[in-house]
Amino acid sequence: MGEFIPEYLVREQAAVGSLVLFGILRIVAAAVAFEKGWRISTVQGYCIAMAALYCLPQLFDLFTHLYGMRAAVAAAEFEGKAAGAAIALFFAPILSHKLGYE
Repeated sequence: MGEFIPEYLVREQAAVGSLVLFGILRIVAAAVAFEKGWRISTVQGYCIAMAALYCLPQLFDLFTHLYGMRAAVAAAEFEGKAAGAAIALFFAPILSHKLGYE
């Protein structure tokens, strides 16, 4: 009952999960945009908006529980998700350019 997962593990798991999710999402979106003839800047804007929506529940938890164990876990998970999404959305255009979708 009293098991405890360290914050760094929660942060790392959230970062890796959002890194994979948004990396694949951005590359697939670039491939679809290339096929349909859409502007890549519009696709990038939508991916950033989805990343913000993905991080919103932990941000809400962080604002509603300002102290205690729940706030610490929410902060760690928010940091991990935000970092993973930022890294993925920064490096995914490089990979999709190498694949020929941009």
